[in-house]
Amino acid sequence: MEYMTGPAAPTQGNILCCQCGVPIPPNPANMCVGCLRAQVDITEGIPKQGTLHFCKQCERYLQPPGTWIQCALESRELLALCLKKIKASLSKVRLIDAGFIWTEPHSKRLKLKLTVQKEVINGAVLEQVFVVEYIVQSQMCEDCHRIEAKDFWKAVVQVRQKTLHKKTFYYLEQLILKHRLHQNTLRIKEIHDGLDFYYSSKQQAQKMVDFLQCTVPSRSKSSQRLISHDIHSNVYNYKSTFSVEIVPICKDNVVCLSPKLAQSLGNMSQICVCIRVTSTVHLIDPSTLQIAEIDANTYWHHPFNSLFHPKQLEEFIIMDISRVQEKKKGAGAGARSNKHTLAEAWVRKTSELNTDHQYFCCTHLGHILNPGDLVLGFDLANCNLNDEFANKMNPHNIPDVVLIKKSYDRTKRQRRRNWKLKELERDREGMDTDDERQYQDFLEDLEEDEAIRKNVNIYRNADIPVESDTDDDGPPRISLAEMLEDLHISQDATGGEGANMMT
Repeated sequence: MEYMTGPAAPTQGNILCCQCGVPIPPNPANMCVGCLRAQVDITEGIPKQGTLHFCKQCERYLQPPGTWIQCALESRELLALCLKKIKASLSKVRLIDAGFIWTEPHSKRLKLKLTVQKEVINGAVLEQVFVVEYIVQSQMCEDCHRIEAKDFWKAVVQVRQKTLHKKTFYYLEQLILKHRLHQNTLRIKEIHDGLDFYYSSKQQAQKMVDFLQCTVPSRSKSSQRLISHDIHSNVYNYKSTFSVEIVPICKDNVVCLSPKLAQSLGNMSQICVCIRVTSTVHLIDPSTLQIAEIDANTYWHHPFNSLFHPKQLEEFIIMDISRVQEKKKGAGAGARSNKHTLAEAWVRKTSELNTDHQYFCCTHLGHILNPGDLVLGFDLANCNLNDEFANKMNPHNIPDVVLIKKSYDRTKRQRRRNWKLKELERDREGMDTDDERQYQDFLEDLEEDEAIRKNVNIYRNADIPVESDTDDDGPPRISLAEMLEDLHISQDATGGEGANMMT
């Protein structure tokens, strides 16, 4: 005899489908899933096809009514954009899942797999999976229209520097590339003494002006011209012009300060050498190693000019050189450079080797110069200084020679240079034949000045083999650790970074 220890658990019986008679568990509709789907289509009213507008030039998608957004393939942003196209139709169902189905990247097709639920007959919940296909149509955005037109601009930034050398512009070009400020420009035009940046809005031009004032010593002024206006809607159309003038002092220039400015900088000598131009002009006194920084406001209140052009550099040979112990600071003297060494040298021009004429000078390059080295400098003893401050100086306070930098074999430096820089795409007009030499000078400055290199993106040149850095007596070189790999990202017709669509 069997005894029941507890109440028996009730078992649920099956019922017959009211349409086809198949036994099924009970449900509010009394229908099997097949018959229920045949009777009710919960995706009715949801479009199965759609259109996306894509700009080939800037690789952005149109988000109605007038916004263009950047979306990579199979990204969340692109998925959200596709769902917004059918958002109104999805309001009657519950969206459970959405994802992309792989399509050929160049097929101009995007497929979305959607899973939706909806309550149907007598409270039964039906779930259904369907596919929505989007056709990607090409349409040029307004920004690209303006770029193609080239003349359709609302603001221009005219950057000028009244010098014969373009070192500051080469440095400025690398800063613009590093911070990607060239992306919003409609056109960049290069002329003999500067660059013109064209923009579609005044705000973008003002952003460039602010950047320039933070990176190079400069001053700016603006103006605007009325193009047209509508008296009915009170709408005015202006074209704005921003003029930016950079301080006309470049690296390796010899300058003569006014007595008042030299005194305010710690009683330094009036004859100084510009060792660097960043947001300020960096000067060094070659006779005492005293350094000073002059910002744009100080310069425009006490302007001074370069005494020589770069083409006037002469080559000297070091006959004898001796390091000098640190001189005693005078009253009110400023800071001194820790990266340079003060030295006294006897030099002779390489063009006067057949004579016994030598020059004595103090130099800040004692840490890299040795007897027999070649060095570039300026001869002040045998020139006419056409400068208002230099003409009033005591001749005993003017040095005979100012040494600028050590001279190396340029051909050897170019052959061993295993790095490169990127350049801005610009329209070149009125180019000088000396530009290539000036660009090589800028590349040599990068190799010699580590402080400047920190603000520049330097890329590895795979075409040049890597050599060992054991040549201590050779010219300065940039280490591999400071170089970036030059990435080449392929672009495809449907946007993104060219990545394959994942399944």
